Amino acid sequence: MRYAAIFPGQGSQKIGMGKDFFDNSTLAKEMVQEASARLNIDFENLLFRHNDKLELTQFAQPAILLVSCIAYKLFSLEVKVEPKFFLGHSLGEFSAVCASGAIDYLDAIDLVYSRGLLMSEACEGKNAGMMALLGLSDEVTENLVKIAQNEGKKIWSANYNCDGQIVLAGDKNDLKDMESVFKNKGARRAIVLNMSVASHCPILASAQVKLSVCLDKFIEDTFSAPIISNVTTKPYNTKSEAIRLLSDQLVKPVLYKKSIKNIEDEVDKFIEFGGTVLKGINRKITKKETISIIDMSSLDKAILDFSK
Repeated sequence: MRYAAIFPGQGSQKIGMGKDFFDNSTLAKEMVQEASARLNIDFENLLFRHNDKLELTQFAQPAILLVSCIAYKLFSLEVKVEPKFFLGHSLGEFSAVCASGAIDYLDAIDLVYSRGLLMSEACEGKNAGMMALLGLSDEVTENLVKIAQNEGKKIWSANYNCDGQIVLAGDKNDLKDMESVFKNKGARRAIVLNMSVASHCPILASAQVKLSVCLDKFIEDTFSAPIISNVTTKPYNTKSEAIRLLSDQLVKPVLYKKSIKNIEDEVDKFIEFGGTVLKGINRKITKKETISIIDMSSLDKAILDFSK
């Protein structure tokens, strides 16, 4: 069976994610404990007990990546069929690189923790934020964003998720000013999100060089299959490309919809590791099946599908 392994990004985090893996797999428990030791963060508390840290970028990113890596590791130990492609949404692209074997999962957790800090630092004092926009076409949204930019507003398209679903980034006040504009053009929703960073836009430019240094430190030229870039929607499988594209990803939009469309004819199925958000988005992009592995039950079902 030809499949693409896909990995969710920030926003997919929730208390209790990965708990079933932790409770029922010695390997999962060891990975959580090793991650805790590596970053000096209690991932058991972060993942499984109510807290406010999981919403902070620098904690959400390693937590999501850790759960995704656990899910993929448990699956790959039982299913020896390599994915044809790896693909992630924003942060998920780092999980994809890890799953491909180009970075050790502990190094990856360290890397995305640093990425989260760099993003927060770049946005400090800039009133940065993001907006979920539903119900407008890409073309209408892009035209309105261009008009806003010509008026001096700091606003950019950040995530192209599926038809009628785009996430914007920029200055929170400028985003709020655009709410009525978008709704007057037919948007069903235009809501400023509870976030203090503005991902995938020029506000993060100051973090690019520092992230490149971190990427160069950790990534190796050992990709088991190509990664589909969020930036270009094209495959890559070398360290030099990874460094360039993952640092560019900070300031350029996530082209998720186009990435899925570009490879859907080359795979029979998509498997999402560690979340369910992409499964929902994929339903609006492709007719190809997407399954999510989030606990032992869904893991066992996915393994059984490959044994038939």
